[in-house]
Amino acid sequence: MLRKVKEVAELTGVSIRTLHHYDRIGLLSPEHVTEAGYRQYSERDLETLQQILFFRELGFQLKQIGQILQNPDFDRIEALALQREALLEKRSRLDRMIQTLENTIQDAKGEIEMTDKEKFQGFDFTNNPYEEEARQRWGNEAVDRSNKALADMGAQGQKQISEQMEALFRKLAAMRHQDAGSDEVQQSIGEWHAFLNSMGHSYSPEAFRGLGQLYIQDERFTRNMDKFGDGFARFMAEAMGIRADRLQD
Repeated sequence: MLRKVKEVAELTGVSIRTLHHYDRIGLLSPEHVTEAGYRQYSERDLETLQQILFFRELGFQLKQIGQILQNPDFDRIEALALQREALLEKRSRLDRMIQTLENTIQDAKGEIEMTDKEKFQGFDFTNNPYEEEARQRWGNEAVDRSNKALADMGAQGQKQISEQMEALFRKLAAMRHQDAGSDEVQQSIGEWHAFLNSMGHSYSPEAFRGLGQLYIQDERFTRNMDKFGDGFARFMAEAMGIRADRLQD
């Protein structure tokens, strides 16, 4: 059975504009096009679209998805099994975050008392939802190098990295009311700089300053960082800028 693009859009919830875009970039080109130029999607096309949507839900970028689907070794059944495991893990993480949120509400009402550790259960900093943005800002090589470093660590290593990052953020957040240029703050900011570079990045002073500015220029970063304390993102931007100045002197 062949379906017109409008029918596919209504069936899947994917907009006609998005389907046209997938066709233009060669990600999903329908098997049949009428003489009048109308796209007609087959069952196999719908299977491919389903794969694309699963990958998108898991945070893959369109270019990455295209490379995966075009790989001659691509196995749909294997991919579905892996996607299932990844989505189950994502659901588990969201369940933990929801529980943390519910506990935080009780804590705010004075009904329970949470430890600092419990306040951050469920957050996972090993997965970066802004990877494409990072690629545009700093290039594919730096991001790929970082991703490879994470992959080489394995699950246990990634968990340790996430815990180290949380510990550094908690330590710095506790200093956010101090002078950002003080020796104590700058020593800790130096630890943050070294931590980032250990992840496969190579942050020059200027790139480090730029990352700090991103914390306050992009409300998504600001919102996530300020979960560690009001004004934390702005404090980090200032402290990172000071470190960059001193490294360039």
